[in-house]
Amino acid sequence: MNQRDGKGVNKKWWVRVLKIAGVAVLAVIVFLLVAILYFSTTIPSIQEISSQQISQSTKIYDRTGNVLLYEIGDGQKRTVVPFDQIPQSVKDATIAIEDQNFYNEPAFDIKGIFRAIYVDVTTGSLAQGGSTITQQLARTAFLTTNQTFTRKLKELVLAIKLNEYYSKDDILGLYLNEAPYGPTLSGVEEASEDYFGVPVQDLNLAQSAVLAALPQAPSYYSPWGSHVDELLQRQRLVLQQMYSTGKITKAQLNTALNYKITFLPRTASGTGMRAPHFVMAVEDYLTQKYGEDMVDRGGLKVITTLDWNLQQAAETAITNGVARNIELYKSSNASLVAQDPQTGQVLALVGSANYFDRSNDGNFDVATQGLRQPGSSLKPFVYLAGFQIGYTPDTVLFDVPTEFSTDSSCPAVPNFSSTNKACFHPQDFEGTFSGPMSIRDALAQSVNVPAVQMLYLAGEKNSLQEMTLFGITTLGNPADYGLSLVLGGGAVHLIDLTEAYSVLAADGVKHAQTMVMQVQDASGNMLESYRDQASQVTDVQSVRLINDVLSDSQARAPLFQSSQNETVFPGYDVALKTGTSNDYRDAWAMGYTPSLVVGVWAGNNNNTPMQKNGSSILAAVPTWSAFMTQALPLVPNETFTKPDPVTPANAALGGNYLDASGQPHTILYYIDKTDPTGAAPANPANDPQYHNWEIAVENWWAANK
Repeated sequence: MNQRDGKGVNKKWWVRVLKIAGVAVLAVIVFLLVAILYFSTTIPSIQEISSQQISQSTKIYDRTGNVLLYEIGDGQKRTVVPFDQIPQSVKDATIAIEDQNFYNEPAFDIKGIFRAIYVDVTTGSLAQGGSTITQQLARTAFLTTNQTFTRKLKELVLAIKLNEYYSKDDILGLYLNEAPYGPTLSGVEEASEDYFGVPVQDLNLAQSAVLAALPQAPSYYSPWGSHVDELLQRQRLVLQQMYSTGKITKAQLNTALNYKITFLPRTASGTGMRAPHFVMAVEDYLTQKYGEDMVDRGGLKVITTLDWNLQQAAETAITNGVARNIELYKSSNASLVAQDPQTGQVLALVGSANYFDRSNDGNFDVATQGLRQPGSSLKPFVYLAGFQIGYTPDTVLFDVPTEFSTDSSCPAVPNFSSTNKACFHPQDFEGTFSGPMSIRDALAQSVNVPAVQMLYLAGEKNSLQEMTLFGITTLGNPADYGLSLVLGGGAVHLIDLTEAYSVLAADGVKHAQTMVMQVQDASGNMLESYRDQASQVTDVQSVRLINDVLSDSQARAPLFQSSQNETVFPGYDVALKTGTSNDYRDAWAMGYTPSLVVGVWAGNNNNTPMQKNGSSILAAVPTWSAFMTQALPLVPNETFTKPDPVTPANAALGGNYLDASGQPHTILYYIDKTDPTGAAPANPANDPQYHNWEIAVENWWAANK
């Protein structure tokens, strides 16, 4: 074969190769065109894309709007911000590291695509990228991250559509609000707040470069992970790229490189939950009002009533109080609610000692969910019902052994060792009796027998109606409790009892209780805002009489004795009422000023009793006092308005219990229960309680005259 023949063969061979290659390329092009045409019918239309609502997290803040309490989402946290609120440094840093030709290229980078195809073919994988920002947006927002050939084709088609429909600024803005910056974080605003504790518009250049470094591998580069050094290396690369592309000066580069990056710890960022029981109550309210989908995906901004400073003081008081009670009284839990009585706004709420302690049912919210016996904490409302019909703080009742049951099987003189359940003859925890007492002393010292007498005199139905008006709605039919109601025979929620005491603090005005100040949707439209819903539910004079008694520190001193100092706050006018249920299962401290009402419960979630000396004074008051010490300087210092002087025409209502011969009698000897301010009854014995009460007084007189 001569040289020319060899050249001819080679030429023919190359021609065949070129023909085959041309056919292959043509086939690939045809395949791609067909595939693109097919996939263009299976991806969202531009109309669907433009109308698609981006899922956004609901954010719950304290009353200032500055402390993020919790973020609710469908697994991904996202807050959308307008393009003009994203600093130029974030935009430039993102383009410098992700797609330097973003503003000059079409939706795709042809060189990058062929480079990716070559790497994928030669390595046998589909791991090579080559995506522009537009393609990344298409993948992140509208497709999946699965590494498949069909997904990449869909990504290309959708990117072309996006590029045709949106401006480059729009695409970049969408990308910055959609890109992943952590396993559960989407968008630059979310990343900025969680990692640096500032809104994105306040980021500096060094911080902006950190955010730009994250989307390539947000889990690997996580500031809370083990590859922070690699993240900061990539951040420096971002800054170098910005400098090489002329986006920053040498001086700016050096300043940013020397800036010390500090990340918020995970527990201090929005990934944690502050005031968890309060937040869960707010979430429940939002879900009931707006629906789960709106709460999970609607991007609501919720400003609550919570005062973060008071909440921290409450959590500290509960933590320390429970630690003390566990050791002393075998009481492993406590709860606290603080409310502004002039607005109805809940300022602090701790539902249990530790929300995250599942072994002790810590996630159970005693404040809003627990039904517990209130002990003597209901007594003020019974006495208030009595004041309304003419009784006064000076009226004398007898704390003597008294049988209140009129059942024939119960002797008029109480048998305290009897097991007859038909009988009812209460005594105080100490088992002692004090004889005649003014209502002021009886209420201030929480003495039981006079309180039961007052419930009978004021009427069970009237007393329960008063409690209902004040906000206690769980007691139901008075016949279910009888005269034991005043000693805590029913069950209440701490948050409701706190609301009831707030009516006392507010001169008889009930302000509807609320935990929410305002709710905005993702577009900033106001969905609701706080409006005071106030109503006068009882007369002012009766309330002021109760406040005057409960704020009388001298009157309550015999009850508190060595603990008296925990109930007095120099310079402040503070009212207080305690309560301890039977068997020491529940201890309460309900205290208030005109500016703040605070309720504390202590006990065990499983309803087991505390040790016998775990009364309200020892188990609840110290926690209440510790909180009040921190809280009072943070609220206005106001004093209670004094009641008008009371001068009843009936001397018995003014405190007289002796007849003309100097013989003492029960109050039923001097007043008609149905008309206390009217004439004395012609025949006191017509009252079914008179016989037992009078015998009790006679027995006391015989022993003490």
